[in-house]
Amino acid sequence: MKTFTIGITGASGAVYGIRLVQEILKSGHKVHLVVTEAGWQVFREELLWNTEDREACLEERFASFGSERFHYHTLRDFNAPIASGSYQNDGMVIIPCSMGTLSGIAHGASGNLLERTADVMLKESRKLILVPRETPLHKIHLENMIKVTDAGGKIVPAMPGFYHLPKSMDDLVNFLVGKVLDNLGVHHELFTRWGD
Repeated sequence: MKTFTIGITGASGAVYGIRLVQEILKSGHKVHLVVTEAGWQVFREELLWNTEDREACLEERFASFGSERFHYHTLRDFNAPIASGSYQNDGMVIIPCSMGTLSGIAHGASGNLLERTADVMLKESRKLILVPRETPLHKIHLENMIKVTDAGGKIVPAMPGFYHLPKSMDDLVNFLVGKVLDNLGVHHELFTRWGD
């Protein structure tokens, strides 16, 4: 069993993050989830979730996987194990990643648990994957992506492919989430691979 941290920010595309958490848990791994305030707003607006009771909202979606494998942390929970380099964390994905969060990571801000955990992943040379969902991109966005990749992170833009002949929005979501899982080394069958 591996341990992964998943961050969901306020960029459009919360469905990507939720699907990734589900797939990692289905694969038998552990997930630490951190959601920004804007991420909770996107849950309400894009997924039409009732987020008044945040713990209940997440429990409804992930409780069936077992409380020993799913952990939720608030942005101010700096006592969370994922805030420390001594905690064995096999990889972190921020999906979708807002440009504000990207900037905080690129500049080592560590202003909240999400940024702090990303900073830990970089300093410990562990997998950090950011999935930006913004368009168009200006020079500062691009420079921040370069800073993160220069520091050891990876950028996997939310750009679905079409060679697998998607028939639904789910197919497009699964393609992107599958690409992220490939980069984490987690087995999945979310899409048909080229040549299969």
